Amino acid sequence: MNTMSNQFTLPFEAAKKAEVFGILEAICQELEPTKTQLEAVTTSYNAVGKWLAESSNPMLAGSSIYAHGSTAVGTTVRPIGQNEFDADLIQHVLNFTADQSPAELKRIVGDRLREHTAYAAILVEKKRCWRLDYAGDYHLDISPTIANPACENGGELVPDKKLRQFKPTNPKGFKSLFERRAELMPRFRLAKTITDGVSPQASVEPFPTHSGNKGVLRRTVQLLKRHRDLHFLPVTDDIAPISIIITTLAARSYEFCVDHFTFESELDVLVATIRLMPHFIDRPIVSGQRIYVVENETTSGENFADRWNSEPQRAAAFYEWHAKALSDFEGLAGLEGMDKLTKSLNDSLGPSLVRGVIDKRTEEISAARTDKKLFVAPMVGLTTSAMASATPVKPNTFFGD
Repeated sequence: MNTMSNQFTLPFEAAKKAEVFGILEAICQELEPTKTQLEAVTTSYNAVGKWLAESSNPMLAGSSIYAHGSTAVGTTVRPIGQNEFDADLIQHVLNFTADQSPAELKRIVGDRLREHTAYAAILVEKKRCWRLDYAGDYHLDISPTIANPACENGGELVPDKKLRQFKPTNPKGFKSLFERRAELMPRFRLAKTITDGVSPQASVEPFPTHSGNKGVLRRTVQLLKRHRDLHFLPVTDDIAPISIIITTLAARSYEFCVDHFTFESELDVLVATIRLMPHFIDRPIVSGQRIYVVENETTSGENFADRWNSEPQRAAAFYEWHAKALSDFEGLAGLEGMDKLTKSLNDSLGPSLVRGVIDKRTEEISAARTDKKLFVAPMVGLTTSAMASATPVKPNTFFGD
């Protein structure tokens, strides 16, 4: 078994990395929709789905509606400076075939939405989908698809942006593959060292601000999307890497890392995953030209990086951003002093997001440390449970007072 480090991590260093990852975990939680927003979008989603499914148009009869994209895989992040977020929906239409016009498919879905007075008032037409804009809160993007008989994995076809042809896609297959990868558990070298001889029945109560319930892969994707949004905020050209590319490369890299390496902390898993992402960009030669390919592994013919081949500035932008993201996250564990850590996170993720998280995290950890209730445990990080495999944290702060 390979390791990402040849040197054993002492409990102090492990606790320091755990504290960094705990802060990143808390930042991700702040990026997500609120409970109120989730309840509202769920209500809207159910109502819209019911309205579309009950259309009297025979072409829409029996169609199904489901969530896809970041909404489906759990990697949604709020746009910078906004509380509004988007939820992507698919309307899978059964009574429509690929020899018919993609523009017609889109039109009949739009016509159905316009039949509802409330939806007509907030309906916005996009290139190949329809948006219901609940201004200031969230919006629903509804894309129509049809069956793809050529795909053995149950894939679908979606209109292209020019509405001239159908293109292969497989939202359900992509979601299933991502979820399988997200469930993979990294191997931790520290866990084996500390837990030798410990009863497997030992239980751990996680530290309140480090739930980790979404796993390292989802948190990695969320952090990278936020980093991208901030990095490209001053860039006027539309060249930022699209979310599906970030999600795909991170998922493939995470699976490879988990299968091949042993780690000392969740932060190390995150950094290793980011580091290896470019290795999963394929560069085949097609018709004498070397092209970029980030394929949808669940169907044939969908290249998420297709625009890189006609707009090479997009590929250059990805590699430049990726190098910056790797440098930013890789350097976190080596920072000395909370001021330096806070500044680094402010620069890479945004001060409006980071400030409140850092303040709250510092207060809670300080209180637990003062009460001698702070420990570091393998695969848990900072915890308030004095289990057998946990190591007490000394009464100081990893980043200085």
